[in-house]
Amino acid sequence: MLATAWRTLCAGILSTFLLIEGAAAQESYPTRSILLTHGFAAGGNGDVISRVFADGLSTRLKQPVAVEPRPGAGGNTASARLLKSPPDGYTLVSLTGAHAVSAAIYKSLSFDPMNDFQMISTYGYFAFLIAVRSDSAIKSVADLIKVAKSSPGKLTYSSPGVGSTQHLAGELFASMAGVKMTHVPYRGGTGPIMDLIGGQIDVSFESMSVVEPQYTGGVVRVLGVTSSNRWPSMPEIEPVATTVPGYDVQSWMGLASPRGLPQPIVQRLYEAVRSVLADTGAVERLRKLGMNPGASTPKEMETMISSQIAKWKKVVADSKIPQR
Repeated sequence: MLATAWRTLCAGILSTFLLIEGAAAQESYPTRSILLTHGFAAGGNGDVISRVFADGLSTRLKQPVAVEPRPGAGGNTASARLLKSPPDGYTLVSLTGAHAVSAAIYKSLSFDPMNDFQMISTYGYFAFLIAVRSDSAIKSVADLIKVAKSSPGKLTYSSPGVGSTQHLAGELFASMAGVKMTHVPYRGGTGPIMDLIGGQIDVSFESMSVVEPQYTGGVVRVLGVTSSNRWPSMPEIEPVATTVPGYDVQSWMGLASPRGLPQPIVQRLYEAVRSVLADTGAVERLRKLGMNPGASTPKEMETMISSQIAKWKKVVADSKIPQR
C-alpha cells in the first residue's frame, strides 16, 4: 500500500513538473532558430513572399528564420517534410492555394490536408487574370463567351499544368459560362504566356505576376480578373463576375505547422504575422508581387481552406478531370 501510494505521489510530482516545464518552454518560445519551408522553386513568388515573412517574423520573434524551398508535387513535398517534424513551432510551412487543389486533384495523399495541420494565419490572397493577345478580336469576357459558344472546343486556353489552380479556374469559368474550351497544359514557366503572345494559344488563365508586365507593355489584353471584386493593384480591370455572376477564384498563402502546436505558440505566431502585415514596407513589397495582404485567425484560415477543398472537388468531379 505504502509503495503504491509513494509511486502515485512521485508520478503526480513528475507530471506537475513536466507541465510547468512545458508551460515555461511555451512562454519563452522561441529560444532558437526557426525553419520556414515551402513547396516552390527558389526565386519564385512563393519563395520571395516566404522570405518577406521570414524577415518580419525574425525581427518580431528575435530569432533567425531560415527559408527552405522544397519544390515538388504542387507543394506536397514540403507538406510531407513538415509533418516529419515535431509540433514545437521550430518547423513551419508556407502553404498556398495548391494545398486545397491537391486535396481535390489527388486520389490520395500521404497526409490529411486539414487534420494534420495547425493553421496559423493567411499572409494574403491572389487573383488571376484572363488574357488574350493585344490584336485578338476578343475584347471582353462577353466576347470570349460569344466566340466560345459559336465554336465549341475551338478556343484553346493555357495553364501551368493539369490540376493547377489556373486550370481549375478555366474549367470553372467554362462550366459557369456554359461554354466549351480546350485546355492546353504546360509545365509552368513562361511557356504559356509566350505561346499566347506567339499565337499558339487563344486565351490564358494566368497569375498577375506573369501577365502584368506583358499587359503594361501592350503585348496582351486583359479581359478580366478572377476575384469577385476589382483587385487593388489593377483596379481598372473588371471582375469576370460582372459578366458571369458568382464567379470567384482566388489563391492564397499562409502559415501553418504540424497539428498539436501548443495554443500559446499558435497565438504568438499569429500575432507576429499580424504585426508583419501592419508594416507598410512589407505590405508594399507584397502588393508589388500581386498579393492582397491580409491576416486571418487560425479558425478563419481553417474554414477558408475547407471551403476551397469542397469547391475544387466539385469542379474536378463536374469537369471529369482525371485524379492523379
